[in-house]
Amino acid sequence: MNKDIGLTHIALTSKNIDASIQFYGEYANMKVVHERGIEPGSTRVVWLSDQTRPFVIVLMESNQPAPPLGSFAHLGVGCESRERLDKLCDRARKANILVREPVDTGYPAGYWAFIKDPDGYNLELSYGQEVGLTVANA
Repeated sequence: MNKDIGLTHIALTSKNIDASIQFYGEYANMKVVHERGIEPGSTRVVWLSDQTRPFVIVLMESNQPAPPLGSFAHLGVGCESRERLDKLCDRARKANILVREPVDTGYPAGYWAFIKDPDGYNLELSYGQEVGLTVANA
């Protein structure tokens, strides 16, 4: 039997799950790996994953979503290159959802930017943070 151990998910509310699915697919390379509540009268819930590790964003549809995380609070996604991060930021800038322009703050934070999801949560796109390497060496 496989047991989930450690941090497995973050759960957020969403006014429009379809818009959030599209956003996280486009900017975080995530897709729906589980869905329930599609029957009339039930609450829709989806789990999104980039399938690189056993971690999901759980979105629960709500007409009265919880307030977004604070100004610095964010979800973080590592990009495969600075060029990819810049392309995503160009797309976000055109969509008027770029919150903070890309900046290189050196080690350990690397190159990063903030964009806003459809419900007002910040998504950090980054390159060069070395989170995986830091955890592996701890």
